[in-house]
Amino acid sequence: MKADIQTIEAKKAGSVDLADHIFGLEPRADILHRVVQWQLNKRQSGTHQAKTRGEINLTGKKFGNQKGSGGARHGSRRSGIFVGGGKAFGPRSRSHETDLPKKVRALGLRHALSSKVKASELVILDKAELSEAKTKVLKSAFVKLGLENALIIDGAEVNKGFAAAARNIPNIDVLPVQGLNVYDVLRHKKLVLTKAAVEALEARFK
Repeated sequence: MKADIQTIEAKKAGSVDLADHIFGLEPRADILHRVVQWQLNKRQSGTHQAKTRGEINLTGKKFGNQKGSGGARHGSRRSGIFVGGGKAFGPRSRSHETDLPKKVRALGLRHALSSKVKASELVILDKAELSEAKTKVLKSAFVKLGLENALIIDGAEVNKGFAAAARNIPNIDVLPVQGLNVYDVLRHKKLVLTKAAVEALEARFK
């Protein structure tokens, strides 16, 4: 499959062959959902914790008569029905991480890339570099390219000047190819790959 390559000035700079086994799959929503759910589960901190009545520092002394009050026969201030008492079945610190085979993760990434191609939301750049590393210059370049909400993936290393210029632009994220993930691909309107990123992906999924 052929795709046009553009420069940062939105000029044509040739074309590139995209591998069908990476960019030409029929996207499956069930696989994408599994990978996104795995990612979101993994990044939960799991540090939420409520105290049980065994962890509350309050008296356990019976504070009323057994009979005659007309109320319940309470024997502890640590009960969950009192203010400051323990929480019954409250949240506990735990890991939310779930298992997902590496093959499914890799397949999910290929389906995410294919979904961007199918929706005509993939842009191939010659290179993500600027002659003048300024946010104003980069914003005007993005206007020419039609990028308002985009994930930009470079090669093994991101150009420091380009990343610094893009840092203050909302809805624009710049990552090296190692940081490419399904969740970020799907939550951005457009995916921008440099030639170096395409070559790295083809080497990875060879």
